[in-house]
Amino acid sequence: MTEVSFSLNGAPVTAEAPPTTTLLDWLREARGLTGTKEGCNEGDCGACTVMVSDGRGAQALNACILFLPQLQGKAVRTVEGIAGPDGALHPVQQALIDHHGSQCGFCTPGIVVSLAVAHLQGRRDFDDVLAGNLCRCTGYAPIVRAAEAAADAPVPHWMRDSPAPQRPPTVDAFAAWYLENPDATLIAGATDVGLWVTKGLRDIEPVAFIAGIEELRRIEITGTEVRIGACVTLAELHRAVAPLHPSFAELIRRYGSEQVRAAATVGGNIANGSPIGDSPPALIALGATLHLRRGDARRALPLEDFFLDYGRQDRAPGEFVEAVSFPRQQDRLRCYKISKRFDQDISAVCGAFSITVQDGKVLSARIVFGGMAGVPKRAAQAEAALVGRPWSLETVAAALPGFAQGFQPISDMRASADYRLAVARNLLLRYYHEDQRTPASVLEVAP
Repeated sequence: MTEVSFSLNGAPVTAEAPPTTTLLDWLREARGLTGTKEGCNEGDCGACTVMVSDGRGAQALNACILFLPQLQGKAVRTVEGIAGPDGALHPVQQALIDHHGSQCGFCTPGIVVSLAVAHLQGRRDFDDVLAGNLCRCTGYAPIVRAAEAAADAPVPHWMRDSPAPQRPPTVDAFAAWYLENPDATLIAGATDVGLWVTKGLRDIEPVAFIAGIEELRRIEITGTEVRIGACVTLAELHRAVAPLHPSFAELIRRYGSEQVRAAATVGGNIANGSPIGDSPPALIALGATLHLRRGDARRALPLEDFFLDYGRQDRAPGEFVEAVSFPRQQDRLRCYKISKRFDQDISAVCGAFSITVQDGKVLSARIVFGGMAGVPKRAAQAEAALVGRPWSLETVAAALPGFAQGFQPISDMRASADYRLAVARNLLLRYYHEDQRTPASVLEVAP
């Protein structure tokens, strides 16, 4: 059993439960707060959305894949806590009533919380805000109109929670502990590990919750390097890379949902070794270096060398991802996510391209794909066919057969092998045409 203390709807609480108890289950079963709904129970539908605040601000998170120990010292607001202590409605709640945006009892609670968090943050990008909240009833138009109507209303005083300051563990203490407990499951955002419990019904103890380690939350940008700590969230990475590599930021915008990006971490997306993780292709295309630590020993290796085979990475027992870094460089990066849905979908193919051209010739090329092999993988044959040759449509066309030489993708529910190869070839063509300033983004298509 684990004891966790936090604030719930403005009042201090202490919860004692197994460490892999989800906040959703605890709210409904131990506290009777049934406004937070269980829909998909895997972080997709948003019915379980809650507001969680700490020293970095307030975020909308999925309670179904949020373990209680992740809340230590934080403040949680459920849909029951969005209205004031005297029953006064939040501006978002009133606007949903006025604009007929209130839907069924499953959709509405999560939508209310997501919009209340956005209202607190001063955001108006409601399509992004609501991408993780499925509306099963009449649609989003009245919901968005309500959000727009409430946007300029003052933030209610009760929404500004002040979590107690915490003294998080140090990375040195964690490294020593993990060396002695190498079989432990490391949990940062739990957006993947959470499903091991809720869907796989796995016993993952012992566990270590590492998202609070401040040294792993740092982003350092110098004149020569960008270094991202392992526990930096995808939302934080998005803000950091947007001025440097806008296409990478756009890829991250399509990673999961607002709730998932606020919890998922860079280190988790790398260390889980998924062949369809969206961040490794972009990072490899940028020439990223992975920084690993085991006890007091540290080592670094090219990120592409970390992925050995499907489900197998170059990581020793007791060793963990500490950070990933890449050189500051001219922005030649373009990232393309191909999936059946625009928002909140797993990639069929994720391609990242960084091709440097000097005096009309290709100086270097880094082309990386997820979804084309058992690991994120560079298109070595296609790269070789480009380097040293004129940057022209003829050169690009001559490089296209290299994709079939370097990849043998599988067919699955997301795409066939032939489709994946065709997409890979077409993405190189798209990169070339975009580099020639030919509009090719579906986001730029106008009626």
